[in-house]
Amino acid sequence: MTDIGWIDIALTNARPQALGALLRYFRNLDIAEEAFQEACLRALKTWPDKGPPRDPVAWLIFVGRNSGIDTVRKQARLQSLPDEETISDTGDAESDLAERLDGSGYRDDILRLLFICCHPDLPATQQIALALRIVSGLSVPQIARAFLVSESAMEQRITRAKARVAAAGVPFETPDAVERSERLALVCAMIYLIYNEGYSAGGTHREAAAFADEAIRLGRLLLRIFPGEPETMALLALMLLQQSRKAARFDADGQIILLEEQDRSLWDRTSIDEALALLDKAIRHRRRGPYQVQAAIAALHSRAKRAADTDWAEIDLLYQVLEKLTPSPVVTLNRAVAVSKLKGAEEALALIMPLEGQLDSYFYFHGLRGGLLAQLARPQEARVAFDRAIALARSPAEAAHIRHQLDCLGAGASAAAK
Repeated sequence: MTDIGWIDIALTNARPQALGALLRYFRNLDIAEEAFQEACLRALKTWPDKGPPRDPVAWLIFVGRNSGIDTVRKQARLQSLPDEETISDTGDAESDLAERLDGSGYRDDILRLLFICCHPDLPATQQIALALRIVSGLSVPQIARAFLVSESAMEQRITRAKARVAAAGVPFETPDAVERSERLALVCAMIYLIYNEGYSAGGTHREAAAFADEAIRLGRLLLRIFPGEPETMALLALMLLQQSRKAARFDADGQIILLEEQDRSLWDRTSIDEALALLDKAIRHRRRGPYQVQAAIAALHSRAKRAADTDWAEIDLLYQVLEKLTPSPVVTLNRAVAVSKLKGAEEALALIMPLEGQLDSYFYFHGLRGGLLAQLARPQEARVAFDRAIALARSPAEAAHIRHQLDCLGAGASAAAK
C-alpha cells in the first residue's frame, strides 16, 4: 500500500470521532469541517515521513482545533470581538482538552451528535442527511444512493440543513432523556443506513466497509442507553446477523457469492447466537416494530443449515407484515424474492413491475428483474435489464456479478440454438 493509501484509510476511519469532537468545541458546522480538512492536509504532509501518531483521532482534534481557533480569530477581525474565553478558552485549553482526550471521551461523540442532528427544528430527511454527512462522514454520492435521489438533490438537501441549523441556533448540547426517546427512531434509521453503506461495500472497499463495524459499535452504545427498548435490541440483532455472513459473501477474487451459494460453515456462529438471543428478548416485549421483523427474516436464513431448508413461506409472511409497518418499494422488491421461490418467477415479476417508476435508478431492481426474465426464457428483455443494472452498479463486484449472469444468459441461448 502506498503512503497516501494507508493515510486515506486512517483519515477515513478517524473522521467521525474527530469531526464530532471539533463540532462539539466550535458549535459551528462550517468551522468544524474546515478545521478537520486542514488537519487532514497537515497529516498528508507529515505522516508519510514521521509515520502515524499513536492516536490519529486525538492528533487530528488537536491540529484541527488550533486551525479552527485561527479561523475564528480571522473572522473576528471583521466583527466585534467576543470574550476571549469564548474563542480560545484560555483558562488552560490544551490541558483541559488533553485530559478529555486521554479519557477517550471523544470516542462516543458520534452517537451524541446523532441525537443532536435529530433536532425537531429540522425536517426528518434533512436530519438524516446531515447526520450521515457531518457526523458519520458518508460522501454525498453515498447518501444519495441510500435515499435513491440524485447527487445534486442530496447536496441541496444537506446545504439547506446546514443553513437551517445556523439560522435556528440549534444547540449542540446533549439532549435530555425525554428528547433522546423522541429522537430514537431517527437515530436507529441513521445507524442502519451507515451499516448498509459498509455492508454493500463488503470486501471491495476497505474504508467504506469500516462503516459496518462502526454502526455495530453505535448499536451497542445505543442499547446501553435504551436497554429495555425492543427495537434497539432488534436493530443490533439485525446488523449482527447480516455481518455474520461477511466471510462468505465474496470469493478470493472479490466476486459476490449469493446467499444460496455461500459456504455456511464460514458464517460467524458467535454473532448469530448473540443476535438470536437479542431477537428473542425483543420479541418477548410484545411491541412489534420494523427492525424486529427484518431481524426475524435474517434469523430464518441464519437458522437454515442449507439453502434448501429456508422457510420461504414464513419469510413471505414477514415481508407482508413489514409492508404494512413501513410501506416501501424496496420492501416489496425484497418480498418478490420470496414470492419467486414459492410461486415462481412470473408472479414475482408481476409484483415488481409496478415499482419500475420508483426504482428505475436502483441497481437491485434491474438485477432481480433480469434474473426473473431469464428464468422465464425471455433473454432479450433480461439482457436489457442486466445492462441497466451494470450501468447502476456501485462497485466492480456488483458489475462483475451481473456480467456473469449475462454470460450465463448467452451460454443458455447458444445451447438452445443447438
